[in-house]
This record gives sequence, C-alpha cells and structure tokens, in this order.
Amino acid sequence: MGSIVSLVRVRSSEVDIKDSICKAINLVDFKTHSQVRLAVIKPNLCYYWDADTGYTTDPRIVAGIIDWVRETYGANVDIKVVESDATAMQTKLAFLMLGYERLAKEKNVELFNLSNDTAVSKKIYVNGHEIKFKVPQLLLEADLFINAPKLKIMRDTRITCAMKNVFGCISYPRKNIYHPILKEAIVGINKVLHPHLNVVDGIVALGRFPIKLGLIMAGVDPFSIDWVASKIMGYNPSKVEFLRIAMKEKLGSIEGMDICGQNLEEFRKVFPKEGIIPTKYLWAIQLGLLKMYFKLVKDIMPPALQE
Repeated sequence: MGSIVSLVRVRSSEVDIKDSICKAINLVDFKTHSQVRLAVIKPNLCYYWDADTGYTTDPRIVAGIIDWVRETYGANVDIKVVESDATAMQTKLAFLMLGYERLAKEKNVELFNLSNDTAVSKKIYVNGHEIKFKVPQLLLEADLFINAPKLKIMRDTRITCAMKNVFGCISYPRKNIYHPILKEAIVGINKVLHPHLNVVDGIVALGRFPIKLGLIMAGVDPFSIDWVASKIMGYNPSKVEFLRIAMKEKLGSIEGMDICGQNLEEFRKVFPKEGIIPTKYLWAIQLGLLKMYFKLVKDIMPPALQE
C-alpha cells in the first residue's frame, strides 16, 4: 500500500526549518512501535559540495531532526549521524567540509562512518539478478532510522531521493560495482534496509541548475516519497525505471498514496527541469573531469584539503 507524503513550505531560518520539519512529520502521523534508545540519521553527503549547490543535505535539516527526536523521545536518546564512504568520497572529509563536525559539537551527537561498522552479508534477488550487499549492523539495530535525502536529479536514474539515499548506506565504499545493475541494486537494498521515517531536504533542490525550492517532504515509505518527488521534478514516475522495478517486486504501490500539505503544483512549476542537453551528459562531463584529475594526481581530493 502507498502511504502519506507531506509537502511543507520552508524558509531559511533555523527556527523555521525546525518548525517545518515538525509540521511535515505531524502531517504523516508518524509513530514508532517501540521505545527509542538509538536513533540514526542518514543525510546525503555524496561528495564535497555543500547544501547550497543542491547536492548534499543541509546540516540545518539534520539539526532540526535531532531537536525533533529529543523533544519526542527524550534527551537521553543516543543519536548518531551516519554516512558511508563512496567511490569518490571519504566520509571523514565530508563531515569536516560540509559542517557536520560543527553540528555534532553543537548538538552533542556522534558522527559515525558506516564503512567502519560490522558488516552483515545479505543476498537478495531483484528482476532476475542475484545481488549481494554488505550492510552496517548499526542500521539493523537502530530503534529509529531516519533517512534525510536531498531532492535532485541524477544522470543514471533520473531522480535521486529517498530510495537512492538508502543505497548510500551500503558498507562497501566502491559502490560503482553495482552500476551495471544500479536500478535493481537500489530496489534490492531497500528490500534489506527499511527507514522508519524519511525527511527530504528541498530547501535548495537540484534540477538543471540549483534552485531555492523551499520544500520539506516527509513520509514513512521511501517509494511513495520518490513517486511524489518524480512528479515535482517533472518526470512521469511510472517511467522512472527503478520505481517500475520496485512495483514489480512488490516493494512499492501507488494504491492508497496520498499527498497532504502544500499543493505539489506549486513546486513542480518552478523546478528547473532538464533542458535540451540531458543532465546525464552534463554529469558525464563532470565525471570525466574527476577521472582526469584522478589519473594526474592519483587521488580524488587535493592533498591540501586532507590536512
């Protein structure tokens, strides 16, 4: 069954961000089924570009989620903000460069690299493919797993939001090994890992270019979040391949799906949709430049930034 997805208008002050997060969560009537001792928040820190570029989750969103967790479940909840290493990103550097070390000190929470956690082997079948994953034990044990993705388009999958951010939880850093079957892998990891709540950062979203969209989304079902996000970004969700596969695999359904809060059309009409040059080609150019840099210096990050 589909579920409720809330859309809430947000401004840029920290107080307004927190209030909008609380409103978005309240609109979907979220409740946990157990006492919360351990809460894990997974932002999207795919590379070293900050939130104003539209690529990564704004730390103010995570700060608002932290405040909501403590106000809802008590001050003694153990809260960890987590990310895993990627093919072209080291988590420790992303935490440092994107403001998360400062956030951790201000909010007294732990930053945790999922790639350093005990890895649990999982095997799943999707669309005729056998897929093996290494998943962090922490995410299987958390009482509250909150997925905090960014609203943006992506060259390989058209959109990247809730389900793709769960893909970023895989322990193994070289996630490019899944790229030949990326759509199936996104569905597969969402069969293994199940966020209890999704809070989407659309303060600055990324379409053909970054835009101050001023949107917070919330919902309990990553598939439903991505279905609605596809509409906002100007795509027909039924033509987004990983969403089609998710429906085929009984991971998601549009039956019973509901949108509440702001009108979706308010955001869809201003979102910068793909232009004459498809975004996948622009991404290919950026990736080519990164590969060229890597060949020249044998590192993704300039040494000066690693000191």
